[in-house]
Amino acid sequence: MAQHHDDADARRAAARETLAQGRAVLGIELGSTRIKAVLVGEDHVPLASGGHAWENQYVDRTWTYPLDAVWHGLRAAVADLLADTERRHGVRPTSVAALGVSAMMHGYLAFDADDELLVPFRTWRNTSTGAAAAELTELLGYNIPLRWSVAHLHQAVLDAEPHVPDVRFVTTLAGYVHWRLTGRKVIGVGDASGMFPVDPVTRDYDADLLARFDAHTAGRLPVARLVDLLPEVLVAGQEAGRLTDEGAALLDPTGTLRAGAPLCPPEGDAGTGMVATASVAPRTANISVGTSIFAMVVLEKPLAQVHHEIDLVTTPAGDLVAMVHCNNGASELGEWAGVFGRFATALGSDAGADEVFGVLLREALEGDADGGGLLAYNYLSGEPITGLDEGRPLIVRTPDSRLTLGNFVRTQVYAAFGTLSLGLRILVAEGVEVDTMFAHGGLFRTAGVAQRLLAAAVDTPVAVGRTAGEGGAWGIAVLAAYVASGAADDLGTYLSTRVFADAEIDVVEPDAADVAGYATWLERYADGLAVERAATEAL
Repeated sequence: MAQHHDDADARRAAARETLAQGRAVLGIELGSTRIKAVLVGEDHVPLASGGHAWENQYVDRTWTYPLDAVWHGLRAAVADLLADTERRHGVRPTSVAALGVSAMMHGYLAFDADDELLVPFRTWRNTSTGAAAAELTELLGYNIPLRWSVAHLHQAVLDAEPHVPDVRFVTTLAGYVHWRLTGRKVIGVGDASGMFPVDPVTRDYDADLLARFDAHTAGRLPVARLVDLLPEVLVAGQEAGRLTDEGAALLDPTGTLRAGAPLCPPEGDAGTGMVATASVAPRTANISVGTSIFAMVVLEKPLAQVHHEIDLVTTPAGDLVAMVHCNNGASELGEWAGVFGRFATALGSDAGADEVFGVLLREALEGDADGGGLLAYNYLSGEPITGLDEGRPLIVRTPDSRLTLGNFVRTQVYAAFGTLSLGLRILVAEGVEVDTMFAHGGLFRTAGVAQRLLAAAVDTPVAVGRTAGEGGAWGIAVLAAYVASGAADDLGTYLSTRVFADAEIDVVEPDAADVAGYATWLERYADGLAVERAATEAL
């Protein structure tokens, strides 16, 4: 027992020293519903964290966040982080060894020559770019999803929006925050691959496709070359600037945090998800579940055909990845957890939100393998994979279905995976093989439940690590630590030997009965999309 206390005391002393001497690394991610900041030690283990809840707004039929909310949220998250650091370790760090910024991918932030925002931030959630995405996909012979930055820009051109002649810079949310912190208009290759197609050989925007785009849009953009509007592309391990005095004040107006720390290239949440699950090598894959849900499969070779359901993006190191991105993830499940939580409170329970969520998830294991005949659609917004421009959350059942709490919750969890499964079918048909799926996101904090049901949905072993709940903020912190280390090894080697060598990873094999039940449910789900479509037309 004494040895145990001595070890714990030594770890606390080491953590304090790391923080006090500025050797910790800061990672920040602006997710759809939460801005999270985390400090990690030299062993990549989180030392403290902070967060701030925020929500997108639907203004003039556009999903957006005001830029003031970005900076208010970042300051709140960093303040919460510094307070947590002091509470846990008795020290308030004044500097860090490196930092990184990540955010929800894609979308459209357009600025003029004076660096003023021209139109409100258009997030990944908007599905108003159908004409541009279809035209560019045909032109380039490369799938251009609705949410990509170039689709938003080209749609603005097609619609003759008055701001287009004034555009001088287009970036993503991560690219914007990084620019304000460092003064550099750069972007990580993974995030860049959600702006315009990237060539995995050059690890830069695809030159041939840029030339094709420029010829097609000649005279309709304020510049002759699209690349002159886009941020410079960097790969993992490259230093992407340093925190300026202005940038430090934006993060921490108290002046505690000093300028000077190097930053890694800003990345999207897909890239940090790959890092957080060590899924950057061929035949590895990860699934991230949050407001949206997406699967990233690192390819051994390019796909044979263009599929509108499959995005081709890259890892933070620039390797080609097939991405199945669904706009709707676990939000509807979270709404129902809130309803049941309020019911528990009304009964006199003092159970917290996490406890309620855990109880509901465990109850899902009591449900029938096929959900008892229940169907749920988690479509809070449109879903391009299933061809829906808008969403209507639904729970549907037949008179002979079995409405139990277990079946209800299991069906809500299945609903979070349903559209993803339809997209993954295409990769299976292309002959893409995966050894293990790594999963991360808050849904996996309750041990074993969502992991088991996801294994059934993908019919592949699903691994969850100890950082599953930390997600992208931890992933971008690791990328920042990679820069601070000097990046002598390639990213995959760094992750396997320096970050995950001793990681505790729990792997769940797919259960045959669950697989069969989910397959039955998914067929019913695909047939029932007609109901969802009718709801969007009627309501």
